[in-house]
Amino acid sequence: MSVKVKSNEKTNLKNSNKQFEIILKICLIIGIIIISGFIFYYISTPEPGYVTFGILNENQKAEDYPTEAAVNESVFFYVTVENHMKRDFSFHLEIFKGDNETILNSTGLFGAKSYFNTTTVHLNHKDFWMSNILNVSFLQPGANQRIIVILWEIPYSGIRRYVSSLYLWLEILP
Repeated sequence: MSVKVKSNEKTNLKNSNKQFEIILKICLIIGIIIISGFIFYYISTPEPGYVTFGILNENQKAEDYPTEAAVNESVFFYVTVENHMKRDFSFHLEIFKGDNETILNSTGLFGAKSYFNTTTVHLNHKDFWMSNILNVSFLQPGANQRIIVILWEIPYSGIRRYVSSLYLWLEILP
């Protein structure tokens, strides 16, 4: 190879390296800008609030729920609600007795009997509420009987909104 060809190859290689370095720097700057945008979005966007809603057994524990009861025997339990909505939260509970044919969807509850309703309860952010001990009994024996607890939000507009529901499945013995 001639000296001129070698010199041209070295010049081309240096130019190619410079172009690669420029492209690499531009990509790094764009990457830093994009990642900074994600970080800013994450920091500036608050996490959505939530409500915890639970059923406790008669010993106020989330374990060893009853699975069987006799006709006319009371099943005891508590209901809890905790507000993490980052705002005030007003609610009431409805308790129903149903079975495996009970249907709950966005338009309502079908095939269940209303058993008990609480009054409206108001919770500030991070407040915790627990019901007094509740009891439900069944008049007819059968498998797949259930206690249904529905949590409704009562906003300032007064039109309640469905939040969540919980179930206790029971076999009612004669």
